[in-house]
Amino acid sequence: MSHTADLERPRDTATPNATSPPPLPSPATEERTRSLEELLPPATVVLHNDDVNSMDHVVHALLTSVPEVDVERAAEIMLVAHTRGQADVISCPFERAELYRDRLESHGLTATIRRD
Repeated sequence: MSHTADLERPRDTATPNATSPPPLPSPATEERTRSLEELLPPATVVLHNDDVNSMDHVVHALLTSVPEVDVERAAEIMLVAHTRGQADVISCPFERAELYRDRLESHGLTATIRRD
């Protein structure tokens, strides 16, 4: 007879109930989320109208500069900027907004960032 058979394994008396609601977020989780928003504050890239670039060029620049924008949205942004003087392109973390603004400017467009 083996001595290991005499050893009793600890029993798990707390079996989770499948119908229990999920646990509430801890204050630490909420603080991490808040800290992330503070580290990556939201910002909006704004495209400004100009009289130099063609509408096709603006749509192409939007499509190649901002991956989240599809053809329909690029055309809409271009038309709003053309008729109203400016248009919101995307809201995202500030560092990504800087990247998108820089890409648009590399295509000869005028773009700025508005902190949300």
